[in-house]
Amino acid sequence: MISTLLVANRGEIACRIFRTCAALGIATVAVHSDADRNALHARVADTAVRLPGATPADTYLRGDLVVKAAVDAGADAVHPGYGFLSENADFARAVIDAGLAWIGPPPEAIEAMASKTRAKELMGIAPLGEVTATDLPVLVKAAAGGGGRGMRVVRRLDELGAALEGARAEAASAFGDGEVFVEPYLESGRHVEVQILADTHGTVWPLGTRDCSLQRRHQKVIEEAPAPGLSDGLVKELYALAVRAARAVAYVGAGTVEFLVADGKPHFLEMNTRLQVEHPVTEAVFGIDLVAEQLRVAEGHALPLDPPPARGHAVEARLYAEDPAHGWAPQTGTLHRLAVPAGVRLDTGYTDGDEIGVHYDPMLAKAIAHAPTRAEALRKLAHALDRTTLHGPTTNRDLLVRSLRHAEFTEARMDTGFYDRHLAELTAPAPDPHAPLAAALADAHGRSRFGGWRNLPSQPQTKRYLMAGEEHEARYRHTREGLTADGVHVVQADARLVVLDIDGVHRKFAVARYGDQIHVNNTALTALPRFPDPKAQLAPGSLLAPMPGTVVRMAEGLEVGSTVEAGRPLLWLEAMKMQHQITAPVTGTLSELRVVVGQQVEPGSLLAVVQAPL
Repeated sequence: MISTLLVANRGEIACRIFRTCAALGIATVAVHSDADRNALHARVADTAVRLPGATPADTYLRGDLVVKAAVDAGADAVHPGYGFLSENADFARAVIDAGLAWIGPPPEAIEAMASKTRAKELMGIAPLGEVTATDLPVLVKAAAGGGGRGMRVVRRLDELGAALEGARAEAASAFGDGEVFVEPYLESGRHVEVQILADTHGTVWPLGTRDCSLQRRHQKVIEEAPAPGLSDGLVKELYALAVRAARAVAYVGAGTVEFLVADGKPHFLEMNTRLQVEHPVTEAVFGIDLVAEQLRVAEGHALPLDPPPARGHAVEARLYAEDPAHGWAPQTGTLHRLAVPAGVRLDTGYTDGDEIGVHYDPMLAKAIAHAPTRAEALRKLAHALDRTTLHGPTTNRDLLVRSLRHAEFTEARMDTGFYDRHLAELTAPAPDPHAPLAAALADAHGRSRFGGWRNLPSQPQTKRYLMAGEEHEARYRHTREGLTADGVHVVQADARLVVLDIDGVHRKFAVARYGDQIHVNNTALTALPRFPDPKAQLAPGSLLAPMPGTVVRMAEGLEVGSTVEAGRPLLWLEAMKMQHQITAPVTGTLSELRVVVGQQVEPGSLLAVVQAPL
């Protein structure tokens, strides 16, 4: 029996595993980097062990340090979560060699399937060798890990070299393994996967299908179970292929076999020898706890011959601290408030007041809804997200709500190109036009008690706000009857709640303020000074850091005086385990270069200036 479990991971998945451990009566051990010393997973565990450093390579990817932490803390088992070392056979062996129980498949199964190249060979699929123009488009893909890291779509042969180099660097940083390969890229199709669970007694359960077609940068955003609209014959074929893959490597524990379904046919992608981010939708449909089942399997218990029956439909949406309208740029800062209405499940590694830093994945939480039918589950989750209190950095919440309500998705006509087609409409600004007035009235609450009243009407008070990238002005007056605003009747106004009568309809506006940052319902505003200081003028062609990060690479030979072409990458920033290209805005001469490789930069920092010919 397992008595104490160390989770070799962080954030949301560590907290989720700890929750199951608490229900089973298992003590918990967390590991944390210096950047995560106050993280939620380190706070909720019974014991926490420091891994010195901040980057994944120095901490969560150091298997030797993690095993030592488990031994020092008295753990008798290790769960890897997902990402980091979860598909590292050497780490699994080190855990077992230390006399600890490994909550995962045998190292030999990980070796056979964790490398996508070897997994494809096992399934009889060979990666591309020398790439020619007739092979395009192709996908450069990391052999280890997942989550969209180390992946590049290549449509021109002259882009292949840079794509290989960038994918290798990103994969090495995220997974400690820089191996990549090239395969044909299918422009459209549905990403469908099968959850499996296997014990040490020869039983393999195919636990339904999931559809994960809504992706950005090859990373899943919305997932659901079961995958809608698949024929019974296709489902049986997917089950058979998944069980075949599991039996081929004597698999044990929870795993996922992923496919791209195009023209009604399944194309094997990979097998993930670990728990998946989207596992809660399967748990909801089958009424089981997959982490608890993993632990029981590791203890030697046998699964029943048949899995439990499926019921209803479940859908999950990943909340990211990122700006979908600006290249999915990751965001940092303080998460002031995160609260989801009752009735949906929230898995998160953050709580109110936590800092979102630059070192790790920008996922804040997962929200999961379950209902008797798909339509009801989509409606339930969209409604809950729309009413979620989310104060802090920019997130993808509005994108998620619009995606869940988009006709192509509700009618199950989506594929992996969904965001390529619809991103502009899904990210079009739609701020509430009354939000600035509500913010101004909340700020003015109580001020009417000071000073005397005049018989003549007072001049309107004005306040300025930045909302959705544009400046807005709110106007109101103090009268004997209270606060008034032109065209709108103020029913109630205090520091936290404003009620306005708009064309006979009472509308409520919840207001929260954190310094100059204001949230009015779901609309974010920035209070502007009444008399702004003159803004510093930037030279034309200035390149500013779109996010906090580290300069990890520069274009070969780049220096002041270099001639550059518009759209060509000049340097690369790494933030939240992803690399982001900074490209030349115009064709011209590099007149300034303000950074060096290894330098950390803040959002808005001047990186370089490209001067166009006069």
